Parts: sequence; C-alpha cells; structure tokens
Amino acid sequence: MLFPSKLALAVMASAGMAMSSVSHAQDTNSDTSAIERIEITADRHSTTQTLPAAVTNLATDEQLPGLRIDAAELLGGIAGVQSDSRANYAQDTRITLRGFGARSAFGVRGVLLQLDGVPLSMPDGQAQTSSILLDEADNVQVIRGPLAALYGNAAGGVIHWRSAAPLATWTQIDAFAGGNDTQRLFAQHDWAGDDKALRLAAATFQTDGPRPHNSAERHQVALRWYQQLAANTRLVLRADNNHAPLLQDPSSLTPSAWREDPTQTVERAFTFNTRKRIHHRQASLGLEHDTATQSALLTVWRGWRDVEQYLPFPGSDLNGDGAVIDLRRDFTGVNAAFQWRPEQLQNWQFSSGLQVAEQNDRRLGYVNDFGERGDVRRNDDGTVSTESAYLLAQWQPLRRWQLMSGLRYNQTEFSVTDFFVIPENPDDSGAADMQELSWMLGLNYQLNANLSLYASRGAGFETPTLTELAYRNEGTGLNTELGPANNLQWELGAKWQSRVLQARLTWFDIATRNEIVVDQNNNGRTTYVNAERTAREGFELELDAQLASAWSTRLSASYTDATYSNGARLPGVARKQAYWQLQWQPDERRRVQLVADYRGDLAANDANSVFAPSHTLWHLAYLHSFRYDNLELQPWVKVHNLTDQDYVGAVVVNQGSGRAFEPGIGRELQLGIGFNYLW
Repeated sequence: MLFPSKLALAVMASAGMAMSSVSHAQDTNSDTSAIERIEITADRHSTTQTLPAAVTNLATDEQLPGLRIDAAELLGGIAGVQSDSRANYAQDTRITLRGFGARSAFGVRGVLLQLDGVPLSMPDGQAQTSSILLDEADNVQVIRGPLAALYGNAAGGVIHWRSAAPLATWTQIDAFAGGNDTQRLFAQHDWAGDDKALRLAAATFQTDGPRPHNSAERHQVALRWYQQLAANTRLVLRADNNHAPLLQDPSSLTPSAWREDPTQTVERAFTFNTRKRIHHRQASLGLEHDTATQSALLTVWRGWRDVEQYLPFPGSDLNGDGAVIDLRRDFTGVNAAFQWRPEQLQNWQFSSGLQVAEQNDRRLGYVNDFGERGDVRRNDDGTVSTESAYLLAQWQPLRRWQLMSGLRYNQTEFSVTDFFVIPENPDDSGAADMQELSWMLGLNYQLNANLSLYASRGAGFETPTLTELAYRNEGTGLNTELGPANNLQWELGAKWQSRVLQARLTWFDIATRNEIVVDQNNNGRTTYVNAERTAREGFELELDAQLASAWSTRLSASYTDATYSNGARLPGVARKQAYWQLQWQPDERRRVQLVADYRGDLAANDANSVFAPSHTLWHLAYLHSFRYDNLELQPWVKVHNLTDQDYVGAVVVNQGSGRAFEPGIGRELQLGIGFNYLW
C-alpha cells in the first residue's frame, strides 16, 4: 500500500503543508494530547501551540454536511475569515480576511488561495474558488498576520485546502438534493498499490436557483496519480477539468428592492440575458524528496481559463470595454523549495525557495446586443510575470523559546498590447515593473505545558491586478502611476492547549499606505489610484471544547475595525462576526450539529451611506452511518436558515447603479446520501 510522503517544507514552502486533519499525537513537552500540528519534517513537528503566528487547521468533516457547491461551506467558524455566499453562481464566494480583499467586486483579491501546494491565485493576485472540487479537501489551513505576508503578492491571508493520498482501494458515490430543484452527484474511486495510487473523481451539479434567471450547471473531473519513486521520493500528478456551460446572473438588488422582495430579479438581467460560461483546466506535477536532514520540493503547473460573460448593459460606448467579456487566459509556474535541518545545529531549521509564474490574458469586449454578441469594443493582450525568492529561519535557543524570521523578494512585470485603436479609443498599450520586499519576525514563549504566548511583526504588499492597471484618466497606456499597497502588521497572541480545550486569542494591528481605490468610473472605463491610508485593528477568538463524552462545541468570534484615514469604514468588511457549533455524537454512527452564525452590518460603499443589516442564521443537521461488511451508507439531512430569515448574503462594493445587495437563501431542506465501498 502506498505510504504518503511526510514531506513538508516548513510553513513557507507550500502554505504550511498542513496535515490532512487534526493530529492526535503526544506532545514531547507535556502530557497533553490532540495537538493540532503543522507538519515541518518527517521526524520533527512545529505545532500551532509553539508557532509565533495565527494559524488554524480544521478538518472539513467538522463542518456541517452540505451540497459542497460553495467554498464558504468549508470556512465556517474560522476566526478572521469572512466568506459571503452570494447565491449567485455566476459570481464566486466573496472572501475577505482581516479586511483584505474587501474592494473586490468579483472573485478573490488580497487573499492567497492554494490547493495541495499549487497556487489557485494568479500572478497578479486574482483568484477564483469555483475551480475547486470541494469534496476532495479533507483539511483547510488558514494563516493570518505577518507570517501570511511572507507568501508574497496579495497575501493578506492564506487559505490552503489539502487532500489526502489514497491509502486503500475504495469507491465513493454521494448524491445530493436541495431546494430550487438543486441536484448534485459526486463519485470518486481510489486505487492503492504497493508504491503507487490513483484517484479519479467527478461531480455534476445543476439548479434553478433561488431567484428567476438564476440557473446554473457545472461539471468537474479530477485525476490524481501518486508514484513512490524511492523510499524518500514521491511524484504527484494532478489534472482538473471544470466546465460550467451556463451560470445565469440574476444581478444584485437595490436596498429598497431587497426589502420589498429579496427573491426578485432585476429586469435588466432578462433584457440583456446576463450569464457566464467558464471552462477551467489545470495540471501540475510535483516531486517531493524527504530525509532526516533535508527536504526538497519541485512543483510545476499550467492552466487555461476561458470565460464568456454578458453584463446587464449595452456597453456600446466606443471609449468603453463593451458588455460582453471574452477572456482566454493561460498561466504557468514553477516553485522550487528546499529545507535544511543541520545535524550540527539541532535547534535550527532553514527554508528557502524560488518561484516563477506567468499569466497571459487575451481579452476581447463586445457590445451586448440584448443578449447577443455585437460589435467589438476591446481587443488587447496582457501579460503578468513574477519572480520571487524567500528565506526562512527557525531557531529554538531554549526549550521554551522559539524564534522565526523570514524575508521575501518579489518582482512583478505587467505589459499590455492594445489592438483596438481608433480615434475614440486611443492606444492603451504600456508596461510597468514593481519590486517589493516582505518580511516577518516572530517570537513564541511556552509559559507552561498548556499556555504559550507570542508576538510577531511583519510587512507585506499587494500589487494592482492587470485589470486595475489597464487605464488612466488622462492620456493613453497603462496606468504606470498606480503602485502597490504596502502594509505593516503587529500581532500578539495567546494559545491554550489541554485534553478537553483548545483556545486561541489574537490581537492584530495593520497599517496600510497607498491603498488601491477606485478613482473614476466613466462610461464603463474604471481607473484606480493610490489614495488612502487604512487601519485594521481587532481581535480573534477560537475555542474548541469537549464538554462531555458525547458533547462538544466549537466557537469563534472576530472584531475587525477597518477604516479609512477619514474614519469611514471599509466597505464589505463586517466589524463583528461570531460562530457557535454544538455537536452531539453518542457513537461513531450518529451525529447531530446545531450552528448559529452571526455577521454584523456591512458598509456597501466608501461613503458609508448604504449598509446591509446584520443577521444571525441557524442551521441544523443530522448524519447517520450504516455499515454492512465492506459497504458504508451515510444519509444526512440539513435545514439551512432554520428561522427563514431574510438576509443579505454579500454586498457589491461601490456599485454605481445602487444595486449593492445580493440576497441570501431562505429556509432550505438539503438531503444527501453517501455510498462507500472498500474493495
């Protein structure tokens, strides 16, 4: 049977290379168990208890069972993470972390996403969650603060999903159903040999959606090949094909329309037949080598993403971009990392690495002729390339003390060639080059077997995306005056670990200069400027407790005061969030979970003139397991939004037409059954 490699090139190498779930192993410094770990080497570990950083590892099976169509399902209850479900499948889950990513109108910015060590974020900082096969991940790791800044561009935080290599030959089939004629089917087959393993997974999903003109269809296929080349060397090949041929967009609502009827759809969505089609393909090859004193990792990836999107306006202005987006993107990258644990310096560990990545966007824009493609309004070719190098050192001078320090250099080059040049739309070709340095320094003190304290300091940055650099107010060409935003962070934390209780309390302070904000939005052409200073200050609490033999609870609370220099709140960022889960599990076959999820109000624009109200959602789920020899059946039922509360799932920041509210889903019954057969 294939033995999965324990290679993990420190926290920097690939977002911590977290173990697939909470590891129940004995801590060498105490009698406590159930230690949550970040795996560093094959024979030594750095636990979150002794790491000078805010890191959360969460097994995905600790979340409620669900349809697994929204990344927010795997992020519930993680402090500092705000994952807003749009209930609009033409738009990705809106994710912010300590206020980073708040300005994003679509997709994810300011937060680095990874899957099994392979970046999901593009070189310019954009990312999408729709390409992830959520069923496969069995662990999610979230890194905040100065340590996250070491991951380079747009790393206001890091979210890393991980899957486990096959250990046996078995087949899994899951069938799901929910309201609004929602249906989903997932199938996975794992085959494991002595030194090799294969995984093939596929999913298909369709729904009518909670509102008119809200239908969606998505098909996903994933292939994984694991080959043990030698005792200490493993090769992993991954290939994904995600095709969404139809994602209708019902558009967001004005506050008054939402209050009148949150299930309605704006007339423009029908008039211009707003919709999106996505085809995302990605392949990667990883080579891992691990010995007692050295570890190495080489990862190569390549991908293609085709998007066609129809927006709710004509876009006929000759100086605009059109209202039909036709984007063909290809991206590639190489990551090489090395870790050294010198035998002569038992208390030291060094990690270093290089990463090179490139993104090419071939973008065209057309007039939206009432749902049909009209005349061309944009035709350009853009390229983003990045090169970065990092060095991380960990030192344990005394048994109770641990010091961590790191440095990363990043260079990003942008270039755009404009092929749509007419008197009304002059040449927007141009180039820009940005060089940035990020760093962190952290110190942890183990006060006793249960309690540790830490402090860390660091600096990070975020470059503009290729889209944000495209135009300037006067003249033509790339907006070379737009530069990166830079942040300086403090973080203090306390961590408690015992047999029945894990708790973390974190305070953070983040000062950002040259914040990237919208400057002007005229006739479909948006320009950006470095204008504002922002401040983010707050605290995060996470608690996981075993109340009794059959009862456990998980709690998180976050307070994030994110403001501009004039005191206005950053739009899209909730000041207060809280999550509470109560679980009853009398045996391994039965589980009942009750969840309360609170999110405070959200400013929808920079002027703070529109706010989405706060809400508390209740969810209830029951899962039962039946076993017959080698066959396991797992039916489950969940009631989403138990009290049927009307709420705003997400806001569209600075929406010019006032349609800022994206309605959440009302009370919904969801059902599922899983079939697992061990061959």
